[in-house]
Amino acid sequence: MMENDLRLKLEQLHQRVGNLKDQISTEEATKNAFVMPFIQILGYDIFNPTEVIPEFICDIGTKKGEKVDYVIKKDNEPILIIECKHWKETADAHNSQLHRYFHVSKARFGVLTNGHIYNFYADLEKPNIMDEKPFFTLDLNNLKDSNIKILEKFTKNGYHLEGILDSAEGLKYIKAIRKEFEKELQEPSDELVKLLVNRFFDKPLIASRMAAFKEYTKKALSSSINESISSRLKTALSINETIPQKATAEVAPIDENISNEIKIITTEEEIEGSQIVKAILREHVPASRIAFRDTQSYFGILLDDNNRKPLARLHFNSTNKYLEVFPEGKDKGVRKLLTSLDEIYNYRQEITDTLKNYE
Repeated sequence: MMENDLRLKLEQLHQRVGNLKDQISTEEATKNAFVMPFIQILGYDIFNPTEVIPEFICDIGTKKGEKVDYVIKKDNEPILIIECKHWKETADAHNSQLHRYFHVSKARFGVLTNGHIYNFYADLEKPNIMDEKPFFTLDLNNLKDSNIKILEKFTKNGYHLEGILDSAEGLKYIKAIRKEFEKELQEPSDELVKLLVNRFFDKPLIASRMAAFKEYTKKALSSSINESISSRLKTALSINETIPQKATAEVAPIDENISNEIKIITTEEEIEGSQIVKAILREHVPASRIAFRDTQSYFGILLDDNNRKPLARLHFNSTNKYLEVFPEGKDKGVRKLLTSLDEIYNYRQEITDTLKNYE
C-alpha cells in the first residue's frame, strides 16, 4: 500500500470519527464504526473468519471463555491481537486485560485502541510477556509521515515480523530518550549543567552559580533547537532565504533583512497544515507546482513558487489560527478561523476555487 493512499484512508477515518463519535454510546458501536474500518485500511478482510477473528476465545489459566475483540491472522498464524474500548475512554486505561490476552496468544503484537488512538505493544523485554509501555502510538488526530511509514509495516502486504521487531526496539528507546531530553529542555538537571559547564568553566559551581548556569543552559538549548529546526525545515521545503551576493573583507553591520530571516521559525503546525492544503490541491495539480514560503507574518502556499499566485496562507503566529484563501482573486483574501488543523478540509472548495483563478 502506497503511503499516500494509506494517509488518505486514515484521514477519511479521522473525519468519520469526528462526524460520528457523538452518536456512539457503546464499546460495540465503537468497534463497528471505527475499529473495523481501521482493520480494513490495513488490508485485512473483516468478513473472512480465517483472517480476522472477532471475539477470539483466550482461555487464561482457570478462566475459560475469556475473549479478545479481534485476532488478525496471516498465513494461518496470529500476528496481532486488538482490544477495543469506547471512544471516550483512554487507550491505555486497561492494559492489564490486554496483558492477559497477550500472554496466552502466539501473536507478537497487541493493540489497545479507543477508535482514534492506537497503542501498539510488543514483548521486547521478556518473551511472550507484553511490555508495560507501547513502542508505537498512532493518533488519528495527529497523523505524521513517520507514523504512517511504521503503520505500513503492519498492513497485509507490508507485514514483516523481523523488520517490525528490529524497528520496534529502536522506537521504544528513542521514545524514552526523547522524553528525557524534553525534560532537560524544560528544566535542565544538575547533571546536564555540570556536564556542559565543566568543559569551559574551571571554578566551583556553588549554588548561586548553578542557578544562573541552569537558566543559561535552558536558553542555549532552546535557541539552538529552534534555529536548527528552522534551518532544516526551510531546506526541506526549499524556502529561499536572502543571502548576500558578495562577501566583503570588512565587518559590516547586520543586515536588517537577514535579521528578519533569522526571526522566522517554521513550526510543525505550519508544516502539517501546509501538507493538508497540498493533499487537497494535488488532486488537481502536480505536487511539484505547489511551493511553500514562510514569512514573519504568515506561512504561504504558492502556485509555481510565484508570489502573485497565492493558493493559501496560514496565519498561525497568534493565539487564534486562521486559514486565508483567495477564491475571488489574489487581492481578496478571506480568513477562516481554525480550531484544529483538520478544519482545513472544510474549505476544500475555497482552496480549489483559488487554484482555478490561475489555471
